[in-house]
Amino acid sequence: MRRLFFSAALLLMCATAGAGSNAADGTTTVIVLGVDHAAQLVAKNDRPARLAAFLAHARPDAICIERSPQAFARNDYYEFTYEVQDVVVPFARRNGIDLCPIDWEPPVEDAKLGFGLDLGAPPELRPASGFQQFLSFPSPSQLTRDLFHADEAKNVERIAQWAATPAKRAADDLPRRLYLYRTYLQAQRVAAAVKARPGGTVVVVVGEFHKRDIEAILAASPDLRIVQPSSLGEPGEALVQREGRREYHAAVASFNLLGVQSGTGNMDRAFVRESVQALKVERNSPEVALLQTRLDVLEGRATPAMAVDRYRSVATEAGEARFTWTGVADASRLDSYFDPFGNLNVRQRALLETARELYRAERGEEAAGIQQTLGSELSNRKAAQLAGYWERYVVRPAKP
Repeated sequence: MRRLFFSAALLLMCATAGAGSNAADGTTTVIVLGVDHAAQLVAKNDRPARLAAFLAHARPDAICIERSPQAFARNDYYEFTYEVQDVVVPFARRNGIDLCPIDWEPPVEDAKLGFGLDLGAPPELRPASGFQQFLSFPSPSQLTRDLFHADEAKNVERIAQWAATPAKRAADDLPRRLYLYRTYLQAQRVAAAVKARPGGTVVVVVGEFHKRDIEAILAASPDLRIVQPSSLGEPGEALVQREGRREYHAAVASFNLLGVQSGTGNMDRAFVRESVQALKVERNSPEVALLQTRLDVLEGRATPAMAVDRYRSVATEAGEARFTWTGVADASRLDSYFDPFGNLNVRQRALLETARELYRAERGEEAAGIQQTLGSELSNRKAAQLAGYWERYVVRPAKP
């Protein structure tokens, strides 16, 4: 719950001295930043550089992240937590900040018993909809999300209601019960991080689904004070610019232009244009030319014939260059959680995009030849996934 206990003096201290200042009484400051996993890729006001800038602004002694200690030790992350593995963890390591993995998940055997499947193992072909489908953000409201969205209780009210309401049938209540147990253990691991850092600051970056319950569980602890992220104020544009990185721009551009997000028609085009332009200014390359061409296609500035010529030029120049960011968790697969063809290199992706435009130009025979060429370059597993996704995402892609 939102804590209204703090005085104006505390807010002034946070704004002027930074949340990282040690409390004279040894009390540790805890800041729980609730996130919508990977929404940083579509919402400019919640973009990766703003998240990194907020962390710099908060000056934490430790950052708690949503992954179990066992998986973190293996450098293993959830597919969907872009903000963890691509923003928070690199930020902490660059700045010498402790990382505290706080999550819990049921053993695979228990998940299979309760749900009938391994929750962390995607099928060979991800479904077009439903559980384990490719990530997309189809709602326009998701583009306007702010960094401090979860601070407002009304924005996460449905979560609290769901958590407090048992399913009509007890047999269907496993997800809620696991959520309660999981969040409780997350809170206890945050408490352990707090005890190890008396008088310091601990920032918790966690799915907004867990924020309110974690705060409620920790609220009575005498050795910490909970501060809402928004009370620190905005990190400031200069700090956001300082925290900007090429890989952030590449992730935003790739997700919106190459992944299934492009088929939703739900894109902050100005945000994506800025990302492509930032890449171009820093270093133009075949990867950037591919992204620019795809943006021009989606915005109606390039006909299929024009795009075919430009993609073929990219394929000729790219060599074996890889994309700056792919989000690929399993290198033996063709796809990532973000893109059916995320594990292709730049040349291969340029050929695939050529095929997409050839189909639009009703030159299907040429396009089919490209599929055969690409399949011959891939492992059997990747070639089978290419064939499985081809009709859905290349021959008949969703109309933006």
